[in-house]
Amino acid sequence: MDLSNLKPAEGSIKKAKRIGRGQGSGRGGTSTRGHKGAQSRSGYSRKAGFEGGQMPIQRRVPKFGFKNPNRVEYVGINLSRLQEIGDKFKIDTIDIEALKKVRIIGKRDVVKILGNGEVKSKLTVTAHAFSAKAKEGIEAAGGTIQTL
Repeated sequence: MDLSNLKPAEGSIKKAKRIGRGQGSGRGGTSTRGHKGAQSRSGYSRKAGFEGGQMPIQRRVPKFGFKNPNRVEYVGINLSRLQEIGDKFKIDTIDIEALKKVRIIGKRDVVKILGNGEVKSKLTVTAHAFSAKAKEGIEAAGGTIQTL
């Protein structure tokens, strides 16, 4: 086999329907659009969500819930992750700038330290919020916390 005798598989290539090319083609006249109505006209486009006059789903389903504009979305960082950061980068002060530097958080993120895992080394941790278990874990290892 070489490039000169490559062919598509048998039956995989079909000719396009030539619509609106006279009565002899079998697809002249209404050009497969049927008789009358919006869909038979040129320039017709159905609105998004239109269901043929039936009550559309976005009007049948009731509205519910709301978004609280004052919600604070925290980025959670566990104690085990703090220990990894301290060991990997050999730092004992972990603050917002350090977390941005190692690309764990973005520049507008609000950080909460969570209590999963354990801290073995003495760390000074600065964050926006701490869980009770995280406070215990850091202080048990001899570290200190600072809330922003």
